[in-house]
Amino acid sequence: MKKNRLERINSLLQEVIFDVILKQVKNPHVNLFVSVTRVDTSADLYHAKVYVSLIGTDAEKEKVLQALESAAGFIAVNASKQVQMRHFPTLTFKLDHAAEEHFKIQKILSDIEKERQSRPHEEE
Repeated sequence: MKKNRLERINSLLQEVIFDVILKQVKNPHVNLFVSVTRVDTSADLYHAKVYVSLIGTDAEKEKVLQALESAAGFIAVNASKQVQMRHFPTLTFKLDHAAEEHFKIQKILSDIEKERQSRPHEEE
């Protein structure tokens, strides 16, 4: 029961935080290529890790992550206006590498398939 509640809270926070970042954060480093992939809230609901996926170079990603960290209080205040909670969690932003890993794996599989198809077929 508690696990389902925490999953629902994480899902709701993911939507609300993404909405605030998209519509209300006016930092030039935070662009439209920021996506909130998941939120992990502590069991006591006082802390939340917000995982974001970014498009850009490593330096650009670091700037966006720093901009989000500096705007964490602003994001939390504005998100708390949309969510009815006794205490809104303190936000910490983390870079989610899952999408990058997925693309790397897809490229490796594609390269393997190309290599397999380029070899002459041996007749059995």
